Amino acid sequence: MAPAFLAAGASQLAWRGVPRSAHGAWRRTAADGAETSEGPPGSCRQATTGSRWRGDTWRLRSGRAAAGRGNGGGRMGGRGQARASLDELAGVLLFSAFPFAAVKAIANSGVGRRLSERLEERLPELRRQAERDEVERQRAREQSPWYGAARPRWLDPVPWAYPPYLNGQVAGDFGFDPAGLAREPTAFQRLYNLEVVHARWAMLGALGVVVPELMQRYSGTAFLEAVWWRVGYAKLQGDDLDYLGVPGLHIAGGQGVAIIAVAQLLLMLGPEYARYTGIRALEPLGIFLPGDINHPGGWLFDPLGLANNAQRFEDLKVREIKNGRLAMMAWVGFAAQAVVTRQGVLDNWDAFLAEPLRTNALALALALH
Repeated sequence: MAPAFLAAGASQLAWRGVPRSAHGAWRRTAADGAETSEGPPGSCRQATTGSRWRGDTWRLRSGRAAAGRGNGGGRMGGRGQARASLDELAGVLLFSAFPFAAVKAIANSGVGRRLSERLEERLPELRRQAERDEVERQRAREQSPWYGAARPRWLDPVPWAYPPYLNGQVAGDFGFDPAGLAREPTAFQRLYNLEVVHARWAMLGALGVVVPELMQRYSGTAFLEAVWWRVGYAKLQGDDLDYLGVPGLHIAGGQGVAIIAVAQLLLMLGPEYARYTGIRALEPLGIFLPGDINHPGGWLFDPLGLANNAQRFEDLKVREIKNGRLAMMAWVGFAAQAVVTRQGVLDNWDAFLAEPLRTNALALALALH
């Protein structure tokens, strides 16, 4: 099924727009030069059945419409299309479920049992070493300016009655909890875990917002859509998306939103299962994680050994949560820009640099009123 899954993505035919005149007219030419169409930007003329116009790009979807028409081949073409779609769907689902299924299969195999038995022999010493490392990190937190009673507060230097339960024992604790959500220790730990997870996703997502636009502008990579919020709209319209602009590299980009959601669920099943079962979830595979649920450590999650130096590790935890909070705030800005300006991040940045006093959140908010 996998070759069929890849072949289905490779069969996409792209229509490229070539400038024809200074008046903005465009000539649409198929990849094989067989058909052409022309019209001004913004028109929605159909070049051929099964294709649609988006911005300055015609797109003929894998020849599926043409395959089922003409010469009495409608029924056979429909069957071939359904078979190709099923093969691609099966490939996506198998690709998504493979990591979790592979881990479970290894854990239940003879290899997994041998790895687990070997780890059991070394486990007491590994746990003692993890306890010694934690003592060293606690000492590093006591000496760090980012932890404890001497750490900076969010409202410094203004005097403020900061909550006593926020004592600076975790990274990024600046005494901010005006709603008292973290008053209970269990609630505090749960909210802190959620904040770390969302901070990391926000940093990855912010990178994914900026990189496609940079690639399209400076490297010449051709995306169907490079602006993040238009990508979702393109999927809702049924377009096929090529990852990193590589023709035919679809993975789940050739499927609908519902299938992508299922693939995402399967891909996240393993990590979330590990989080639910705790830090010892990988021990059946012979993998010992010396850290905690947010910073597992070990060769799997810390291949560069950044946690070997206790002082540096504690400082990196603070940097991570600060940058993660900044990324979460950036996402608020991304969403607001998408609603107000209907442009991408780089276009908004260019507009701000050109007129910083007129192109900012305050000026736009005043203009809306």
